[in-house]
Amino acid sequence: MNMSLQIMSLFIIALPIASIAWTITHEEVFRELHDVCVAKSTTCRRIYERKFFYLFTCEYCFSHYVAAGFLVITRYKLLFPDWRGYLIAGFSLVFVANIYMSLFGRIRLDLRKERVEISSQEASLPHSK
Repeated sequence: MNMSLQIMSLFIIALPIASIAWTITHEEVFRELHDVCVAKSTTCRRIYERKFFYLFTCEYCFSHYVAAGFLVITRYKLLFPDWRGYLIAGFSLVFVANIYMSLFGRIRLDLRKERVEISSQEASLPHSK
């Protein structure tokens, strides 16, 4: 695979990684799982149990495992055709996926801020009857 195709693949494969990691760790559909994992990540007696449950509360941590799964599925390698290519690809995918998640989080924060501003402006307007 030539270098431009490898780079393009890096940015494309990182999209579903970011989507999956964000959805599982932040979205309402997994809220119950998230709440259980948050509680268990602080209350379990054994450190490996706490770390296991923490994995589902942190998008950065979880993205490493999602990226590893995608490497198995896609057999994507970056720069080298052997195990080094998998290693570089794995960390690169996590890096790009986390940039995507940071941008998405920032956009959501801006949208939420705008909604609050609009609601407060609407509330301050006199109501016509």
